[in-house]
Amino acid sequence: MNKLKKETHSFQSEVKQLLHLMIHSLYSNKEIFLRELISNASDAIDKLRFLGISKPELYENESNTKIQISVNKSQGTLIINDNGIGMTRQDVINNLGTIAKSGTKSFLKSLENQKNNVKNELIGEFGVGFYSSFIVSEKVLVRTRFAGNNNDQGTLWESFGKGEYNITNIVKKTKGTEITLFLKKEENEFLETWRIQSIINKYSDHITVPIEIQMYDEKKKIYFWEQTNKAKALWTKQKSSISEVEYQEFYKHLTNDQNNPIIWNHSHVEGVHEYISLLYVPEKASWDIWNKDSKHGLKLYVKRVYIMDNSQAFLPNYLRFIKGIIDSNNLPLNVSREILQDNSITQNLKSALIKKSLKMLEKLSKNNNKYQIFWNQFGLVLKEGPAEDSKNLNLIANLLRFTSFKNNTAEQTMSLKEYVSNMHKEQEKIYYITSDSYTSAKNSPHLELFNKKNIDVLLLSDRIDEWMMNYLVEFEGKKFQSISKEDISLNKLTKEKIKNEKISTDISNFLKRAKKVLGNKIKLVRTTYRLTETPCVVLSDANEMSTQMAKLFSAAGQTVPELKYIFEINPQHPLIKKICKINDDKKFDEWINLLLDQALFAEKGNLENPHKFIATINKLLIEE
Repeated sequence: MNKLKKETHSFQSEVKQLLHLMIHSLYSNKEIFLRELISNASDAIDKLRFLGISKPELYENESNTKIQISVNKSQGTLIINDNGIGMTRQDVINNLGTIAKSGTKSFLKSLENQKNNVKNELIGEFGVGFYSSFIVSEKVLVRTRFAGNNNDQGTLWESFGKGEYNITNIVKKTKGTEITLFLKKEENEFLETWRIQSIINKYSDHITVPIEIQMYDEKKKIYFWEQTNKAKALWTKQKSSISEVEYQEFYKHLTNDQNNPIIWNHSHVEGVHEYISLLYVPEKASWDIWNKDSKHGLKLYVKRVYIMDNSQAFLPNYLRFIKGIIDSNNLPLNVSREILQDNSITQNLKSALIKKSLKMLEKLSKNNNKYQIFWNQFGLVLKEGPAEDSKNLNLIANLLRFTSFKNNTAEQTMSLKEYVSNMHKEQEKIYYITSDSYTSAKNSPHLELFNKKNIDVLLLSDRIDEWMMNYLVEFEGKKFQSISKEDISLNKLTKEKIKNEKISTDISNFLKRAKKVLGNKIKLVRTTYRLTETPCVVLSDANEMSTQMAKLFSAAGQTVPELKYIFEINPQHPLIKKICKINDDKKFDEWINLLLDQALFAEKGNLENPHKFIATINKLLIEE
C-alpha cells in the first residue's frame, strides 16, 4: 500500500456555506440526519448490485449486502456501516469535499432567506444529506474502500465541519463505507437503540436492504445484530396491503422531499411488457426545476435490481415534475443510457407511462382545490406539453388552466371545457390574447368589442403562452383565434360587411391621407368597428409573426423580421372626427404619427423613440 501522510484539504466554498447553515440554522427535525445517511448507504449497495451484474468479483465473496448501525455510549459515537460499492480516494474528495451540482450558489442564496422548516425541505431535496451529520456531530470520520480493491487500501476522511477536512490512506479489509459520528453532548438521545429503531421504522422501513442494529443481551452478556426494517420493495407489494402513510413515507425516502405527494399511481402490468410503476406528483416544485442541468426522471429497476437514478428515457420533459420508480421484467439487466434510448421496449413503456401520468393528473383535476395547488406549482411546465407531445394533445389540453376577461382575476382556474360550455351563441372560435402581463392583457383595446358583445377572451401572459398557442390549434372542434390578429369571422360580430361598407367622404379622405403619411410603416389603413373607446389599433396579419412571438425571438437573440401592422381606425371616435377636419398637412402628419405610435405602444408596450412620442404629445397639447 502506498503510505501517504495525512493531507489537509479545504472545503469548496459552497460546502463551507452549507455547513455553516447546517450547524447554525439547524433542521427543526434533527433525526432526519439518520435517514439521509441510511439512504446514502442504500444507494451504495444498489450501485454494487448493478455493477456486480457484469463484475461479480466486486462482491468479494460476500453476497449478503446490509447496513449495520451500532452505538458506543462511553465514547458518544454512532456508527453506520454498509458493505456497498465504497469510494476511492478521489471519490472521497469529489463527494465529501465539493457539491458537484449546478445551481449551487443560487440554491444557497435562496436557502439563507428561508425559515428553518423550509431549509429542512430544501436541504434534503438538494441531496446533500451527508452534511446533515454535522447537525448532531462535532466530528465525523468516514472509513471507506472501493469494492474489488484487492490491496486493502482504504481512505480515512475526518472533519469537524468547519473549513477543512483531512484525508489519510488506511488499511481496510472490507469493502464499503463506515461513518462514525462523534455526537454533541446535547444529542445523546441518538445513542439509544430504541430511538434509532423508531427513526428507521418512520423513514426507512421500505429500503430493500436489511438494516441491522447492534443489540445487547443482558442475560447472555453478548452483542447481536437484529434486523429492524421489513426490507421489501414497497412497489412489489399488493396495493391493497399498502397504507396511505406507507406510500407517503416511501415518496419521502425516494425524493428527500419533506412534503407529502399530492397524488400517486401504482400499477402492476402483465402481458407482453411486464412492469411495475409507482408515480408521484409532488405538492411543491423542486428549487431547480427550471435549471436546464437539473436531474429528473424515474428510478429504474430491472427485476428488482437497481439500474440508475433519474432515468429520463421514460417521461418527456414537460412531465419532469413526476417522481417515482419503474421496475421492468423485460429490459436487459445491463441497461445503459444508450441502449435505453434505442430500445423499442423503452418506447412502449414511455408511451404507457405518459398516459398513466396524464390520467393521474386528470383524476387530480376532479378536485379543484388540489388541482389548483398543482397548477400553481407546475402549470408552466405542463404548458410545454402541446409543443412536445402531439400524440397526447387532447389529454394535455384538458389539463390546461387559464384566466379570462370575465374571470376578473389573474389566477388561472378556467379549463377549456368550461370556456367552450359558456361560449356566446354567435361565437365560432375560442378567442385569446397574449401579452406581457395580466394587467396589460386585461386592458388591451382589442377587448372592446368582446366586452360590448359579452364574449369571453382568454388572457395569456406567461412567456411560454405564445409558443404554446402555435401548437394548440383547436379544442373540441373549435379553433383558437388571437384577437390581436386579423380575423374575417369577426365581421359577423360587428354585423358589418367590409365589401358593402359605406364610408363617409371625410373618412375616405382620412384613410388616403393617412396611408400617404405612413407609407411603408404599415401594411394597410382601414376602418374598424371593433373599437368602442379607443381611436385606433394595430393588428398583425393572420399569416405573419405575432408581436409576442417577435418579443420571444428577440429576447433569445434571434433575428426578427420587420413587423408591418394593419392600422385600424375607429371612424366613430371623436378624435378621429376631429383629425378628419385638419387641413394643415404638417399638423395632420403629426397627428397620424402620434396615433400610430399610440397604437404601437398599446400593442408592444414600448416604442423605438419614446422621447419623440412625448415631444409630439406636448407640442400638440400646447397648440390646442
